[in-house]
Amino acid sequence: MPPQSGGMNENPTAEQLVADLVSLLTVKRSGDDHFTGRPQTDGIGRVFGGQVIAQGLQAAQMAAPEGMVAHSLHAYFLRGGREGPAIDYAIARDFDGRSFANRRVVASQSEKGESTPILNLTASFQRPEGGMEHQAEPMPKVVAPEDLKSDMVQRRAFVEKMPGLSDTQRRMMLRPRPLETRTSDKLHWMNSEPKEPLANSWFRTAAPLPPIEENPALHRAVIAYASDYTLLGTAALPHGLSWMRGELIGASLDHAIWFHRPARADEWLLYVTDSPWSGGGRGFNRGRIYNRAGDLIASVAQEGVIRRRVKQD
Repeated sequence: MPPQSGGMNENPTAEQLVADLVSLLTVKRSGDDHFTGRPQTDGIGRVFGGQVIAQGLQAAQMAAPEGMVAHSLHAYFLRGGREGPAIDYAIARDFDGRSFANRRVVASQSEKGESTPILNLTASFQRPEGGMEHQAEPMPKVVAPEDLKSDMVQRRAFVEKMPGLSDTQRRMMLRPRPLETRTSDKLHWMNSEPKEPLANSWFRTAAPLPPIEENPALHRAVIAYASDYTLLGTAALPHGLSWMRGELIGASLDHAIWFHRPARADEWLLYVTDSPWSGGGRGFNRGRIYNRAGDLIASVAQEGVIRRRVKQD
């Protein structure tokens, strides 16, 4: 689910938004194998799942053996985090080998003096090496991002056509974001017509990041953050329902990412999402992320709660 914001600064520049994102995803060492992730500026409600995943990955990357690079992560959401309190990331160094290493992360928040886990994450690291290469699924042929309207333009049009939206829903739709997204298909909030569970969206940061040669871990963390943006909503497409219209209840249950090759998160990346199945109050979703050259740079999978909201009389 997308992050929420209180919106105290209604007109931040793209550079300010991205600087805030970099700060958000920069965890601080707070002890031996403990790191602290700061809360989102002006955040309200539940913590965005992509934020906790990205901060957990950053903590694991800071504790990884020198010269090793994250190639996958698997995370389980235990309970919703609360905006406001900082998040503690505790590291367990489960394995250090010659080629691979493993770091286990528990994300917790303090409440009434007690530490409550909100996410378990395990990241695997590899020392870079050459090997056999193939790519079975080519990047689909979609409209280039330069020929698409930004999603923010489409959100404004959506809000104007939906006078029944609450103030909170309007703020969620129109809040400034550090990621620029452009969608070539209709997402779940764009219309109420059932459609194939498939979506194609371009994304990049709204302003440049530090060069990838200087901070490759940050670019991976931003891609991890972005991977939670449209994924669960893909399972809603065949049903013509939307969170934005108050028709659904949803939350992520788990999240997995495989990083196949380095990629800059401040250049356009195509996020192809599909949902092969939903049932039993859950939806299963997959994602493929490509660079402009058509190289598959990451794969994603997620299952989440997806239920029709029952209106109270």
